[in-house]
Amino acid sequence: MGFFGFLLLGLLAGAIAKLILPGRQGGGWLVTMLLGVVGALLGGWIGGLIFGEGLTQFFAIRTWLLAIGGSIIVLLIWGLVTNRRAHHG
Repeated sequence: MGFFGFLLLGLLAGAIAKLILPGRQGGGWLVTMLLGVVGALLGGWIGGLIFGEGLTQFFAIRTWLLAIGGSIIVLLIWGLVTNRRAHHG
């Protein structure tokens, strides 16, 4: 998958993760894309460990499921970190 395809995947996976998770997560589209890209990397790494195959093709359903799953994990962690910082700061 190319660089821009990966950025698009990250942006869309991050946006879908924000829609799936309840509550309000801060950040605009740039934060969503960054969290989505990190989530896609995490999802690809986890997929490589579990299935022996990570993010392969842009239109593969496994790629999207791994990217969205990784984005949900990263978004949950982001919410914990920013929420904790808001209460202590």
